[in-house]
Amino acid sequence: MTIQSQIKTLKIDGRDVGARADETILEVARENNIFIPTLCNVDGLTPIGACRMCLVEIKGSNRLLPACVTHVQEGMEVITNSERLLTYRRLILELIFSERNHNCAVCVSNGHCELQALAQKIGMTHVHFPYLFPHLKVDASNLRFVIDHNRCILCTRCVRVCDEIEGAHTWDVMGRGIDARVITDLNQEWGTSETCTSCSKCVHICPTGALFEKGKSVTEMAKRQQFLAYLTLMRSKKS
Repeated sequence: MTIQSQIKTLKIDGRDVGARADETILEVARENNIFIPTLCNVDGLTPIGACRMCLVEIKGSNRLLPACVTHVQEGMEVITNSERLLTYRRLILELIFSERNHNCAVCVSNGHCELQALAQKIGMTHVHFPYLFPHLKVDASNLRFVIDHNRCILCTRCVRVCDEIEGAHTWDVMGRGIDARVITDLNQEWGTSETCTSCSKCVHICPTGALFEKGKSVTEMAKRQQFLAYLTLMRSKKS
């Protein structure tokens, strides 16, 4: 019997659900229309648990676990919505907002930003932490696109889609902690990259205004993510 054919039974928010043994809690929750917030996760790309927005409670454990990389187990009881989780999620979002320069009022993606939408959804009204206000550059050297490091949340969606789908691996991450930055090639300007195909997948998969197309108005900043179904298909073929 293969692992895909092994069915596990578990509870999510008191509901009895069934799942394959190779599925994660997030996958099962989405199949059953149970909302778990995410920022770094995209169907079709390797889950990495970077943003920690999808933390859930497991009965019998004091630890909070990321739903996107935690596989289901027989008899598992999962809680996706509690005061404890809501508090942690708000704190995570506040830290994200305070680390860079997220000023929604002047951002090109205002009204079309997953970070902004998620903050509104979970009721984050202000930030308790002091803003760091780092001096970060805006790289407009590419002929079509711009990367604004002030808006980047290090979700690495761009890194993964460029590597796993486009096969170019133009993007990567340099540094650690608050010094971490998304870079092209060996930390050169985007416009000088010899590996970038300007396919725009990284731009349209970005959850914030960090990557955007030149000459677009605010109302045109909605990301076209129709290719996500294709990502899922390609991921399933690789597994």
